[in-house]
Amino acid sequence: MATDHGAASGADGVDDRLNVTRSAVGERLRYIREHHPEGALTRAELAERSGVSMRTIAALESAEGANVQVDTLVKLTHSLGIRRVAYLLDPEVFTQVNQELALSRQLREARDAGVEAVLLRNSTGVSDDAASTLNNLLDAIVGAARQAKGKLRGDTPGDPS
Repeated sequence: MATDHGAASGADGVDDRLNVTRSAVGERLRYIREHHPEGALTRAELAERSGVSMRTIAALESAEGANVQVDTLVKLTHSLGIRRVAYLLDPEVFTQVNQELALSRQLREARDAGVEAVLLRNSTGVSDDAASTLNNLLDAIVGAARQAKGKLRGDTPGDPS
């Protein structure tokens, strides 16, 4: 009988972990949706970007959370520009990616203001030459991402969107 009780306690522990994880996934999804580097996204916008229904997104973000399939996690994170699916599951990855996104946002804002080399040097200790190289790489990555997005949407090469 002690074995049965131990199995029941183990199941209760798993249920508790599942509930905590579901809730955390919802909180993280809501956070990135509201604090996305491109600007806050509505559930409808995220649904359109990801191919995941608004109903599923709302269920995931609810206080109780929801069971989620791996393909749904991949669609959501990918559509948000996050390649690390663990972002929604692992608090350390969540923190790391948010720090990377914040730096990316600062670089974009600094580039728009024309002070990216100063920002990089001050925040990371990177030399002006290295900052310039990094800025050029970031510009190339952004350009390639825009081209890929355009191709996925079926835009023509000269299309400004």
